[in-house]
Order: sequence, then C-alpha cells, then structure tokens
Amino acid sequence: MNTQLQSELDRVNRIAWNSPDATREFTTEKTFSDPGEQAAFDWIGPRCAGQPLLDIGIGAGRTIPLMTAISSDYTGVDYTLKLLEMAKARYPGLDLRHMDARDMSALPSAHYGLVEFSWNGIDCVDYDDRVKILKEMYRVLRPGGYLLFSTHNRGGPGYSENLWQLLPEFTFNPLKLGWRTLRSLRRFQLGTLNYMRNVRLNHDYGSYALKTAAAHNFGIVIVYTTLAEQRRQLAEVGFQSDAVFGSCEGERIPDDVETSSAWWFHFIAHKPVAACRFD
Repeated sequence: MNTQLQSELDRVNRIAWNSPDATREFTTEKTFSDPGEQAAFDWIGPRCAGQPLLDIGIGAGRTIPLMTAISSDYTGVDYTLKLLEMAKARYPGLDLRHMDARDMSALPSAHYGLVEFSWNGIDCVDYDDRVKILKEMYRVLRPGGYLLFSTHNRGGPGYSENLWQLLPEFTFNPLKLGWRTLRSLRRFQLGTLNYMRNVRLNHDYGSYALKTAAAHNFGIVIVYTTLAEQRRQLAEVGFQSDAVFGSCEGERIPDDVETSSAWWFHFIAHKPVAACRFD
C-alpha cells in the first residue's frame, strides 16, 4: 500500500474523530458497545484481575469503568487530543496519555496483563499500520498476557451499507414522513459529500477490504476483515488465539467457523508464556 493512500486514510479518519458527530457519539453514556463486548469482558475479566491494564483508543472514556472494574492498575491512551481531554475531565487522577498505538515506545515492554483496543479502533488505519499496532501490543504485553480488540466483519451487513440508507423510511402517515424527510436532509447531503470524497479509497483485497463506512455520515474509511485473515495475522505476529465473540448476540464463534453474519468480531488472544519475539 503506497504512502499517499496511507496518509489520506489517516487524514480522513482523524477529521472524523474531531467532528461534532464524534463528540456526541463518544460522550453518550454507554457501557458495553454490544453483547459481544460484554461476553468478551466476562471471559477475560477473571483471567486479568488485578494485573496492569492498557486501554487503547479510550475516546471520551467509555471503557474506563469497564477496565478499572478488572484492575485499578490502569493506563489509557488515545491519539485524538480533543477526546482525551474529555476523558481526563471525567476521570481525573487516572494515567491517561496522548499516544498513537502505532508507536507506544514510551510504554514498557512485557508489562501489561491485558491490552484492549475497543470499538473497532484498529480498523481505522491502513493494513500495514494495523500490523504495527498488533506488534506494539505484543511488545508491551507480558508473557501469558491477553489481547482484546474488535474488528469489522468483511462478511457482515456493515460491509454492504450504502447511501440509500440515509433516505427517510417510508410511511403512509404524511406528518411522520415529512418529519423524517426533514431530519434526513442534512444527513443525506453530508453523507453524499463524504461518500463521494472517500469512495476512491475503497479497495477489496479478498481476505480483507478498505471501504468507506456509514458511521459519522460516511466520514470514515475502515478495514473489514475475515475470521480466517484475522486469525492468520494474529499468528503471524506471534499471538495464540483464544476466543472470538460476535457482536450481535454475543455468541462465541467456534474455532473451525470461517463465516459469520456478525457486524464485527471481538478477538481474544494471548502472548505465549515462552515468547521472546519483539520483546
């Protein structure tokens, strides 16, 4: 992937994270993003209780109470300063740092018992940088430590989202239809503009794809991956996969399954106890 494409994808997504839409979304009071995330936390929480935790891409702080319920030894990082400042205001006294997951050299190697990257944040960089993030997470994990992250499903319904979903839902009630039309006008105009700007970055590589996503009015371009490709990538970095949970129902996806209708996946893997690579 060439440098021009890399920098353009990064630029598009950074604009989205600093938008008013992102501010509204990330400051909404939420706990778990979906049943799959809750199932993943239920699985991993007892295994990491009391250990040092690293929370990547914290935004305005949604995951902070989820992580600190596991351990008080907590560090959170985000590369969007605007959102990080919101998190600091909400959770004063915690170790919250302005940092890019592609370069976490300020953090110690082989230290954390759990590294978590939620809400598909790893999908918002190009594929080469995705590998850099996984290698950095591997480096800072202690042997036997766990990795938890979510990623969009190349075979899920999100991959087929398009501009038409921004049109108002039809109803025979003229008052409701009028209200829905007025409400969707701005979203459709902004969504169309963003889509036309970003669609040139779309590319299907087979086992994964880059595509402009409907979130933030088609204002982001993200990676969609497959179960097989993500398992392969984790193994290549040095991780051993433990479990995958689907976003919709929170069901655990069997190891021999390669297709799913989930919108995204929650992957859990660990750094082998005897690992020394990247340390």
